[in-house]
Amino acid sequence: MTVKMDNFRHEDQAGGRPADRTPARERRVSLYVLSLALDLLSLLGGYFIALNVRDDRWLEAAGHPLILLALPIFLMFEIGREVQSVEALESRSVGTMRALGSLVATALVIVGLTFLFKADDLSRVGFAVAFGSAALLIAVGKLALDLVFSWSMGGKATANLLIIDGLEAGRQVGMDMADLKDLGIQADLSDPVALDRISSLIAPYDRVVVACRFDRRPAWATILRGHDVGGEILLDRDLLHGAVAVGQCGDEDTLILSRGPLSLASRTQKRAFDIVASLSLLVLVLPLLMAVALALKFEGGGPVLFRQTRVGLGNRLFTIWKFRSMRQDRADAEGRCSTSRDDDRITAVGRFIRRTSIDELPQLFNVLRGEMSIVGPRPHALGSLAGEHLFWEASEAYWLRHALKPGITGLAQVRGFRGATETVDDVRRRVRADLEYLMSWSLWGDLVILLKTFRVIVHKNAF
Repeated sequence: MTVKMDNFRHEDQAGGRPADRTPARERRVSLYVLSLALDLLSLLGGYFIALNVRDDRWLEAAGHPLILLALPIFLMFEIGREVQSVEALESRSVGTMRALGSLVATALVIVGLTFLFKADDLSRVGFAVAFGSAALLIAVGKLALDLVFSWSMGGKATANLLIIDGLEAGRQVGMDMADLKDLGIQADLSDPVALDRISSLIAPYDRVVVACRFDRRPAWATILRGHDVGGEILLDRDLLHGAVAVGQCGDEDTLILSRGPLSLASRTQKRAFDIVASLSLLVLVLPLLMAVALALKFEGGGPVLFRQTRVGLGNRLFTIWKFRSMRQDRADAEGRCSTSRDDDRITAVGRFIRRTSIDELPQLFNVLRGEMSIVGPRPHALGSLAGEHLFWEASEAYWLRHALKPGITGLAQVRGFRGATETVDDVRRRVRADLEYLMSWSLWGDLVILLKTFRVIVHKNAF
């Protein structure tokens, strides 16, 4: 498939964004959940079929219902045998055999437990009917999953894109193609809007291969390494750009520049942490949010919230929410003017909520929307300056920090890198901390950073 302008929606005359397409990884997660649910329901269905053959008292082991023993054991084997995986989605036989293997392993464990604890009250007929029926239901479930997979993903568990940027490349089987010239896009690191459009083009894919001219490869190396996808450029053995491996695209060699900073399991853990933490915090601070909203309204009228375009995951632009702390007629929408300690644009209430970081609390809704994370690199406004330099001019590695979602707090913040960026070094220190966070992410690390944040909510550089 060739990606054309027809696949884009236009937000304004200046540029467009791709039509909403769910990323392949998110569709896979939905199918994994469906696959696991069907397998567990199959085991449950087999148990209820057995109940029609034998009384429930004959379907107990050591006084416990058979199904209560079987479900957690079966779930453990399903996860351990990777029944929910790319290979299992693309091959119904692989998925079926792995699921049946988990079922057989579960049956053997239960037989072993009944022998070990001398539980002779379990009916052999009921046991055989339960697991035999479950096996038939699993086979039927895999057929249904295969139909859903074919309908939702066209039989391909991964999505691949070949981007043409000034260099000829043949059409590759199983890959979509996008010619940037036809789309009116340029890979320009000095243009956040162009990067936003490229990021929106890339977002639905797992693997992106770029065919570009020699002089554009440094820019593409930075762009791809700043995304949560597998990124490659057609191979040039004289210019490696920090490649992590060598791959292939049809008959051509490629440089693999990125594989994404987090695995599927890690992304799932981080998202679950974000949802639980943001909902918990919202419940705790809801009275405070209402009180601040009323105080801002009574102080001078105008909107309670301040909305600003910032750079997010994969260099895509999003709208961040904060409590308005400046006078409405003095707001700096592009963020070009750093706030000073005695800034006369800040209102009385605004000064308090900035000093205590309360103005950041509405970003919990950004987290729930999936635009931000609780912990991650802080998102910056497009016009943010370090002295006289834009942030991406101050640090060559700036765009790389967006390989993860931006956070309400982050490693740079708990290390004290807050407040105005008066020099280039101010930005570079923050970028180094952000890249360190990307390279060493762990769920425990996010929890530690969140707890440390409570110590620096009131900070000398917060004004």
